[in-house]
Amino acid sequence: VIIGNDKHPEVEGIKGWVCGKVTVIETFDEAKVFQMDANEQLCIVSQTTFNYNKFQDLVEIIREKGYDVESINTICNATEERQTEAKLIAGTVDGMIVIGGSHSSNTQKLFEICKKECENTHYIQTLEDLNLESLKECECIGITAGASTPNNIIEEVQKHVRIKF
Repeated sequence: VIIGNDKHPEVEGIKGWVCGKVTVIETFDEAKVFQMDANEQLCIVSQTTFNYNKFQDLVEIIREKGYDVESINTICNATEERQTEAKLIAGTVDGMIVIGGSHSSNTQKLFEICKKECENTHYIQTLEDLNLESLKECECIGITAGASTPNNIIEEVQKHVRIKF
């Protein structure tokens, strides 16, 4: 089993190397309906940019079915740390900005994590996407970015937010 987004290039690559049956699970509903032969062993890996806590929850749902499970946390340490830090920041601010490409899986996960902690969370690709009006009531704004977001874009957003607020 691969925990991740079935259409993500990394997951597609992993599927290409698997000898035998492979199932991709991304949601709680998919984990709940997952079934296999009880006599088979099961190895679970993850897309490296997947949400660490959600990975653990999905593995637990599958384990509770009584399968012989070997779970290998293949989530990148930097991704896990970035998600943990983003969650902490989002929990302490009035507004949160997540910067990254619209097709970036790790940035989408950061957005989901931050949005749960701070309702006033905005996903932007560049400074031009930033709606300052939605942040005007904020006293404290947090900023995070996906791993592949260029530093110059992060710095540009950070500088602009400091000047405006």
